[in-house]
Amino acid sequence: MTLTKEDIEFIKANMADWLVEQSLGMPPAVYEIELRERMVRVEEELKHQRELMREGFAQMEKRHQELREDMLARFEQVDKRFEQVDKRFEQVDKRLEQVDKRFEQVDKRFEGVQQDIRELQRRMDRFMVWSFGTTVAVGALVVSLVKFWKP
Repeated sequence: MTLTKEDIEFIKANMADWLVEQSLGMPPAVYEIELRERMVRVEEELKHQRELMREGFAQMEKRHQELREDMLARFEQVDKRFEQVDKRFEQVDKRLEQVDKRFEQVDKRFEGVQQDIRELQRRMDRFMVWSFGTTVAVGALVVSLVKFWKP
């Protein structure tokens, strides 16, 4: 048995009406099938959503890992800079130690100069005492000679 074009057109035209009549005649079965189909579609959509969420979480994890690696690299750079700063401080400490040694040398020189000044002051004091004594003695000698020579 073969179908003609007219038969196929008739079936196409009336198929929708027949299906509607069939579903109205047995609503619980059709309703149950439709519900099952909807449940299958919802489950498939949930599965698809779950896959999308997994992909999103995987991308977030990847981005988080990249950010973590970037942060670690930056911390390493900061650590290197701190090491450089520490080296500079060590150099400054060495220079300050050298300056302290120079100050100690200058202090020793000042102590030597101070000792020399004290010695010079002591000599000047002795010279002043001798000079004063000599001046008084010569003055007394001149006064006594003038007194004896007065005829």
